[in-house]
Amino acid sequence: MLKTRSQIETEERKNFSPFGQYSSESAGRKHPEPPHSYRTAFQRDRARIIHSRAFRRLEYKTQVFLNGTGDHLRTRLTHTIEVASVSRTIACALGVNQDLAEAIALAHDLGHPPFGHTGEKKLNQIMVKDGGFEHNIQSLRVVELLEPLYPEFDGLNLSYEVLEGIRKHDKGYQRPSYKNKKDEQFSNPSIEAQIANMADEITYYSHDLDDGLDHKLINEQQLNEVTLWQKCSESVEEKFPGLKGKRQRSYIIRTLIDRQVADLISATSEYIHNFKFESSDEIRRHPERLTRHSEWAQKGNLQLKQFLYENLYHHEAVAMPNARGGNVIADVFSFYEKNPKMIGGESAKRINSEGLKRAICDYISGMTDRYILEEYKRIKKI
Repeated sequence: MLKTRSQIETEERKNFSPFGQYSSESAGRKHPEPPHSYRTAFQRDRARIIHSRAFRRLEYKTQVFLNGTGDHLRTRLTHTIEVASVSRTIACALGVNQDLAEAIALAHDLGHPPFGHTGEKKLNQIMVKDGGFEHNIQSLRVVELLEPLYPEFDGLNLSYEVLEGIRKHDKGYQRPSYKNKKDEQFSNPSIEAQIANMADEITYYSHDLDDGLDHKLINEQQLNEVTLWQKCSESVEEKFPGLKGKRQRSYIIRTLIDRQVADLISATSEYIHNFKFESSDEIRRHPERLTRHSEWAQKGNLQLKQFLYENLYHHEAVAMPNARGGNVIADVFSFYEKNPKMIGGESAKRINSEGLKRAICDYISGMTDRYILEEYKRIKKI
């Protein structure tokens, strides 16, 4: 049976929770476009993100370990796909827009520079007097300006709701530069954006834990002090007595993610039920974030984060290569400042309109780990 966009939108109205974001009620795009015959606005957004050049480059950008240091270690791309998967699961369970949550998740790291958070910190240091650098804001810049795929406009011309979801911070909410008449009414983004944000956190720490174990920088004996790991390990032992090695570790990680997702769904559903929200805008007007864990899970997650920061993120095998990556960024940036004619791509065209340093920042932040290392070697030969 053929299913049209209007039929999909009708099904959303029948099946979604009233506080979910209906595709048919999108605030639109900066550059108006006619609706698609078979895809909703957010399904189109998802496709545009997946087909973008910035999305493909995530394959060669650092998650925690430098790209190329292991065949099975996660990159920004695999992390992004995992966040999108978890986002869909949570959105489905809460009865809200899965396509919107997934689109936001797929776009959330498009602005990450090479060498992960080390690269982000280095660019922010360099740009501190020129507007700074933050990867969420850069992700928005990528989809609004830097992707050169369409003849009619710069960027991807994503819907307002996806832009709203990209520009989210743990410390507060910043609205997209594409202004909408509703902007000033809202304290928070949509429930789908909040879901993508929490899915990112769940996925980030659980899979960094997995990669750290795989790389033998941390071990299971250390993790026996981490309550979440201990509880999940006991559960796996009870279900599969004597299970050892990679199968055991993999199942513990799966259990850890599953429990966090289930807890988030349960705690969020229970909390939202107290307010009787009747629209997505009521979610936005609410003064605090609605997606949340139970108290025990919050404490467990905090303990897990502290463990990872103390034992993995600051581990010499992670910190030293990343520090070198930061130095590479600084040297390449300095070279372009002295040799602006060497700036490539669309970035060179924005020097006059946005300034040399912002043009360099855009250019470098779009590079993969591999490309900037090759560029660094080339520069050193000049």
